[in-house]
Amino acid sequence: MDQSKQEEEYGYNLFPERNRGNNKESSITQSLFTFNHKCQVMLQFAMETSPYAKLLLSAMQSSGCKVLKERHFSCEDCDGTVSGGFDAESSQIVLCQNNIHQQSHMNRVVTHELIHAFDHCRAHVDWFNNFRHLACSEIRAANLSGDCSFSNEVSRFNFGLKEHHQECVRGRALRSILAVRKISREEAEKIVDEVFHTCFNDHEPFGRIPHGKKDAGFAYRDYNNRDRYYANL
Repeated sequence: MDQSKQEEEYGYNLFPERNRGNNKESSITQSLFTFNHKCQVMLQFAMETSPYAKLLLSAMQSSGCKVLKERHFSCEDCDGTVSGGFDAESSQIVLCQNNIHQQSHMNRVVTHELIHAFDHCRAHVDWFNNFRHLACSEIRAANLSGDCSFSNEVSRFNFGLKEHHQECVRGRALRSILAVRKISREEAEKIVDEVFHTCFNDHEPFGRIPHGKKDAGFAYRDYNNRDRYYANL
């Protein structure tokens, strides 16, 4: 397949720095005075303080997939329509430094993409050829990352509908698929519907849907205490 065609079909066109190889500018100016430095600082803060991120990082290490900040995260300029992405070819999370400006946004993007990385670690996900695998991970990421929390939905003026959380998850998963795969909306909706029930109810590694930071904190506590619990059975 033509390289430019493949990049478009897999969504790489949304992440232009992915196509430039490893020839990144590494000047002191870039490090200290640009979006890159701010992105790196917010990433570090998210990894150290977000209970969502801390739980996922612990779960990945327990699964044999330890995450290293310098190796597995990359702050880059992206298309204006995206905030982040998971590059399965390099096992790297892309954070869109030109589109992430608040710590709360960084926390959600890091969590969302870490869920994809966790799925990549624990399962044989065929990201490029199996749309159901992609849809399942997008459903899980929307469901468990806080993307569809009540406070975030209120800030978007979306609230008051019956089963609103499920509809939010479904809608965000659908939009994510359409952004990175050249398929019709009808086909994408069919794929999401086929896997929705199973994937919406897969809460690993949280053990629940963390509806907010406090709930995620409880999930992180329970995750850390799981060995003590099983030892007493």
